[in-house]
Amino acid sequence: MTAADHLDAVIVGGGPRGVATALRTAARVTSAGTSPVRLAIIDALAVGSGATWLIDQPAQYLNNTQADATTVHPDDSTPMTGPDAPGPDLVDWARRIRADGGHPAGEWVLEEAAELTGADFPTRRLQGVYFRDQLDAAIAGGAIEVLEVVARAVDLAPAGEETAVVLEDGRRLVAPTVVLAQGMVQSERGGEVTALIEFAERFDLRYAEPGMPAERDYVGLPPGETVLVRGLGANFFDVIGQLVADWGGAVEPVPGDPHGRLRYRPSGREPQLVVGSRRGVPYRSKPEGGRSVRPFSPAWASDDWFSAFEQRTDVDFGAEVWPVLAREFARVYLEALTEREPAAIRGDWLPALDAAETAEQVDAVLDASITAPRWRWTLEELHRPTRGEPVSPQAWDGMVRRLIADELGSLSDPWHHPRAAVNGAMGALRRRVGRLTGLGVFTGRSLARDVLGWFDGDSLALASGPPADRVRLFLALLEAGVVSLLGPEMVIEADASAGRFRAASPITGGVVTASVLLETRMSKGRIPQTDDPLLRALLDSGRARIHTVDGVQTHSLEATRAELGEEVLAGHNLIAEDGTVDESVVVLGIPAASTQPGSAIGATPGVPSPLLAGADVAAKQIVARARHRAGAQFPGLSSLSLQH
Repeated sequence: MTAADHLDAVIVGGGPRGVATALRTAARVTSAGTSPVRLAIIDALAVGSGATWLIDQPAQYLNNTQADATTVHPDDSTPMTGPDAPGPDLVDWARRIRADGGHPAGEWVLEEAAELTGADFPTRRLQGVYFRDQLDAAIAGGAIEVLEVVARAVDLAPAGEETAVVLEDGRRLVAPTVVLAQGMVQSERGGEVTALIEFAERFDLRYAEPGMPAERDYVGLPPGETVLVRGLGANFFDVIGQLVADWGGAVEPVPGDPHGRLRYRPSGREPQLVVGSRRGVPYRSKPEGGRSVRPFSPAWASDDWFSAFEQRTDVDFGAEVWPVLAREFARVYLEALTEREPAAIRGDWLPALDAAETAEQVDAVLDASITAPRWRWTLEELHRPTRGEPVSPQAWDGMVRRLIADELGSLSDPWHHPRAAVNGAMGALRRRVGRLTGLGVFTGRSLARDVLGWFDGDSLALASGPPADRVRLFLALLEAGVVSLLGPEMVIEADASAGRFRAASPITGGVVTASVLLETRMSKGRIPQTDDPLLRALLDSGRARIHTVDGVQTHSLEATRAELGEEVLAGHNLIAEDGTVDESVVVLGIPAASTQPGSAIGATPGVPSPLLAGADVAAKQIVARARHRAGAQFPGLSSLSLQH
């Protein structure tokens, strides 16, 4: 198929959402026994893997989800109306690679597949091969024909009754349906980043701006020199893995250590990494594979309690939801601590906690109930480790030592460790909050101030952290003195008088200068500031608008909701500035995350997947318009708009 051939749909985004849409389209065509549907899939970097799962990225970049939690095929758990089309999840696929004894992408695929277990965190590149293979299998089945286009899409334009996707080189791909399935879109450069780039060029410094790790250069750092690093989220742990491989130091277990502690023996090629962020401490580890995790069962935040909010649109998260979630976090912490260190607890804390009506009152219960300094903890520490108060360098060092102890304890005994209990509760409760967000229950002010303002970030830090092995490596580097934590509220400045970058923490008083600054922050997905040229063009022209609640902007485009039912030939469609709906354009996942809660999360076997449900909604529209174009009769087509 060439670009000149007619297309039935154009999918912008070649990662898992684009692949899932192609797979669901193939399933529908196969079930109906109709002619193949012709798709174009566009991606700026690679079709099949997309940017996050590039097949040629470093082997040290890991997924932060275990292998047995990854699939691109829906099962009975996902609500959708399309036909079943079973396919292998990541673990099943790896077994097939082992049985085949090789893979066209390279010997490394067999090597990694041979070692993979369900509890492992696979490399991103291996997961990219999995996604690519699923797309290839669908194409080989004959139900879809795919034109792969590696280019940047920059605009949409009307083309009679159809829509043209305009590419950067001027080419146009025309189809009755366009699916916007971009993944982790990046933000355009802000004033600070632009100034740092110019400063680095002026003084011949090294600066890596925020972005996807696979698109940045971090290796080859000057041995023995100070290197500033800003960002302690998921990207940071990928970069640490790559740097250790580049340095060539030895990583070995500490003999007899009950927590699985690692020791790092430097090679002499290491710089001194000074790391900071707003929070000042890294994301918490994911549970270690194969270990039993303490189950979370709510005492107050029950299904009925959440359901009551679903009927409203005036909920204040901070006043009504957070205090109850806070009680749950405090309860699981105190329960686990009571079992682990009963002498660290004073009195019967449950009645006081049950009576707490605010987060401050919950913190007061924690303060009154925990007697051992080692185990003192409050909710405020979730996003402000020192409660926002300045601390001495010695006190900060003590907090870092406690961080190391808590992480090692959580990894080695996630059933009993209090901090592991809090992480697990957040993992369960954040999904319920996400559903409330998607249903539009929060006021605009509360959504911006509370949910988007701080809760989402706190929930990622606790429940969407890195693999356990990578955290153990980071802790070993901390203990070896190769990495140090500067402190919370890190500020970066361009010190022209010294011709160096300057980092400071107003909390710890730490100040460090360096000629190298690495940003390991993700420049991610807030659509109002996106650098995606297609989304930017739609917003600037008024053909798209930012989703608002009570006049307050969210971080996403506005799209219509989707309803189940084969007779409903619309869903997730683009809404323009004037409120009109373009049913020829379907928006999936991250660009419309505020109206599609959970769609940014990869699909897991046995778990309802908004990502896959959305792909089926898009596929339904693709196939319906393809049949309409072919002149076939299809019930309900009178309600289907094919024009802008």
